[in-house]
Amino acid sequence: MKPYQQIPIVECHEPLAPIPREVFVLPPIHPYAALGADYQGRSPYFLRQGVIQALEQAQQALQGEHPQWKILIFDAFRPISVQQFMVDYSFQTLLQQRGLTEAQLSEGEKQDLWQVVYELWALPSSDPATPPPHSTGAALDITLVDAQGNVVDMGSEIDELSARSHPDYYASAQTPPEQTYHQHRQLLHRIMTQAGFRRHPREWWHFSLGDQLWAWLGKQDDPGFDAIARYGRV
Repeated sequence: MKPYQQIPIVECHEPLAPIPREVFVLPPIHPYAALGADYQGRSPYFLRQGVIQALEQAQQALQGEHPQWKILIFDAFRPISVQQFMVDYSFQTLLQQRGLTEAQLSEGEKQDLWQVVYELWALPSSDPATPPPHSTGAALDITLVDAQGNVVDMGSEIDELSARSHPDYYASAQTPPEQTYHQHRQLLHRIMTQAGFRRHPREWWHFSLGDQLWAWLGKQDDPGFDAIARYGRV
């Protein structure tokens, strides 16, 4: 269990709603569906209504600084089955990257690899008290698109299993390109937190509002914060 999963959930029963395509950039084919994830007829581009409203505020703040820039929605709502698919896919990807096969690993070596996977991915828990953040409709993975329609370079890919995924990886960078990556990450962080979101400590792209992780991060920032989540598993 991760620390944030100890936060109690008092479900508010706010419905999921479609993310407005006219406001944000949504890929024509969802990246996980392209890998073979089966959403069983459900769209990943849904969020709780209150989360969408806050996201629209972030979009307005972005265009206040960079007219014609947009937030690109990489991923939003994720059923438990898709969470399991991506956890398994990431484990196999890690094996491939390291030139390993699962059969040749000891139990301890397997556990070490799974630990790397679960630094990035939440456990596909079916327990309503410990839902994966994306399965609540309150978490999303995003980046930015510039006025020419190009994805803004953040210095690493979304879901990259490396230290480059950490939000402040480039904070002390000396080269101009790396300094620009950090500025882009700071811009994304600024517009989202101003709208009420909180960022995952290890993922520059992951933001949430109203789920357990959001409440736990609020408690870390302010011990007097009322750490209760209002969005549970959908």
